[in-house]
Amino acid sequence: MIIGFDVGGTHIDGVIIKNKQIIKTIKKPVNHNYLENSLLNVLDVLVKDIKPNDLKQINLSTTIATNAIIEKKVNKVGLILQTGPGLNLSNYDNEYVYFIDGYVDHRGEVVKDYSKSELKKAINYFKDQHLDYIAVASKFAIRNPRVELNIKKELDDEFKHLSLSHTLAGNLNYPRRITTTVLNASVSQIFNNFANKIQSSLLKKNINAPIYILKADGGLLSISDALNSPVETILSGPAASLNGFLALLDINEDSLLIDIGGTTSDLFILANGVSLFEPLGASINKQKTLIRSIFSHSVGLGGDSQIKVINNKLVIGPYRQGQPYALGGPSPTLTDAFIYLDQLEIGSKDKASEAINLIANDLKMPKKDTAIKIINDFSYLLKKEVDLVLKEVNNKPIYTIKELLENKQIIPKSLNIIGGPAKLLKPSIEKHFNLKVTYPNNYEIANAIGAALSKQTAFVNVHVNTYKQTLIIPELGQTLKVSANLSLKEASLYAYDALKALTHQSLKESDYEIIEQNSFNMVDGFYTKGKNMRLKAQVKPGLIYKLEGKVNE
Repeated sequence: MIIGFDVGGTHIDGVIIKNKQIIKTIKKPVNHNYLENSLLNVLDVLVKDIKPNDLKQINLSTTIATNAIIEKKVNKVGLILQTGPGLNLSNYDNEYVYFIDGYVDHRGEVVKDYSKSELKKAINYFKDQHLDYIAVASKFAIRNPRVELNIKKELDDEFKHLSLSHTLAGNLNYPRRITTTVLNASVSQIFNNFANKIQSSLLKKNINAPIYILKADGGLLSISDALNSPVETILSGPAASLNGFLALLDINEDSLLIDIGGTTSDLFILANGVSLFEPLGASINKQKTLIRSIFSHSVGLGGDSQIKVINNKLVIGPYRQGQPYALGGPSPTLTDAFIYLDQLEIGSKDKASEAINLIANDLKMPKKDTAIKIINDFSYLLKKEVDLVLKEVNNKPIYTIKELLENKQIIPKSLNIIGGPAKLLKPSIEKHFNLKVTYPNNYEIANAIGAALSKQTAFVNVHVNTYKQTLIIPELGQTLKVSANLSLKEASLYAYDALKALTHQSLKESDYEIIEQNSFNMVDGFYTKGKNMRLKAQVKPGLIYKLEGKVNE
């Protein structure tokens, strides 16, 4: 049995799956101030009458890191930069940045080391600012991490957390690598607290199964690995949504997928049935990272989005102030409109009527017309946002998980929706989008299904120095002797074999992918003396199997 959890901004969704069958599901409100209690309430119902030893794996997705970044509820970070010549980052947008001298060149040679006295000044500066979370980024650390590793030795006992850029991304985009490193440090504490609450809640139920977190690319990361690189879990929630769609539907055309949650709606786009991909890395809150990610777009429209009237105009979202008015919340919401219209039987009908009346009075409209207008305006605003995203996507090269599609224009043939309000919104969305709209069975907890059925990914790094004729695979603790003429393609075969050894699986070549690779000549004087290569390979993200079934049209 596998448990899938989706810990969203509004609800915790849970599912137990065994042999392609859904055994049990649950959806409960989440209180992030008392997250452990919320989790225990879910577990009380979900694992009742289930033997703990029958649970083989716990997979979960979470918006914890994403929401913390968007809401700016993260730790302040001290940033040490070693930029070297040729790049001016003096105006880098970080409140606490300290530049140190020295540099590693593009060949990975330490041309000039940093000054220990200068590093000491950086330490004192950060301590004076009461900073405990530090990011370190040397420009060419991915080609020689020695500087970052030496700095780590001197800072390890001084601060609570250190993030080193070379451990988080192997690509050469230095500004994106800096941002990735800073974000990793900034969310480390909040993610650590979240992971501890998850583990504590499961242990209280005597559940000792391994725990995995969904990454932004749709693959699973062990919780211990996620503690070292929590930035990998940004957009974990959208990744679960996409996997939920793919697990429940069979789509082979250009299509729109929308997960309508309580706080936001997440948009995904399929090209010929294949999801779009961010070629350089995920962006969050306008910050560009090197985190591999599926393409998604979040809109501040959800079932519990605050609704108010400003200058005689109905305004929906982008914020959620709490539960719907009918459930004791402070503001009218879309959910209140459905309750008032007798389309949803939760909470207090009288309170829902009161909520709609507040809006109706401001708009000077009848209450029923107001409730219908709320639903229609919600769908209209969603359509308007989707049109903008489609226009942007179609104005640049389209990358899918499988390939680059040159000169491809996305023309959606269908629209598929999941999330709590999906069924109720279907008629209105269909009218505004003028597309066939479907939602699958179990649409309310599709995210949890997506998390449960996600495939565990593993990765290996391969470092090659053809001059020294060495190939190093840190994850296996191996140093191998190789030919001085070794090519990148031959090095990738070593990565493939290493993945098989690491996972104890008989992988086919189609089961893995090279996600990072670079090779450059090492020069001594006027002569080339071999090549330095770095590759990172992983088992491809995906689903362990699908649960395709009936869709509702």
